[in-house]
Amino acid sequence: MLSKGPAKKVTIFINEETQHHMAALGDSIMTYLMHKGVSGATATRAYSGFGSHRMLHTPRVEALAQHLPIRIEFVETEEKVDEVLPTLYEMVSDGLIEVQDTTVVKLARKAAKPEAKTPLQRRQVPAKLLACTWERPT
Repeated sequence: MLSKGPAKKVTIFINEETQHHMAALGDSIMTYLMHKGVSGATATRAYSGFGSHRMLHTPRVEALAQHLPIRIEFVETEEKVDEVLPTLYEMVSDGLIEVQDTTVVKLARKAAKPEAKTPLQRRQVPAKLLACTWERPT
């Protein structure tokens, strides 16, 4: 579990049209990371970019609009990165994976919202009924 202190930041650069087992590679990576218990990940679609193929991808050129870069980032413990990296290495057939040392200085989590009550749970129950006890049939 990720905590304050030393960590690893992984950045993956791919193109949005890249496929992995008949699905978008970006979606496959995000699903994989979620199922492996990574604390969180973000996929960002770039406005424009180019890579090793030396072709500028931009939404202004309609033929290249579907080839925009995607950057996937996550911060995790060194152990978790070591666990997921071999599969990510195999998944990324065209792109770049970068790993850097980083430091988590704050990890804040909002308290979970209470579950919405059903209409029956919202109903006011008279105090005399609350004092009664009953046994559930078995």
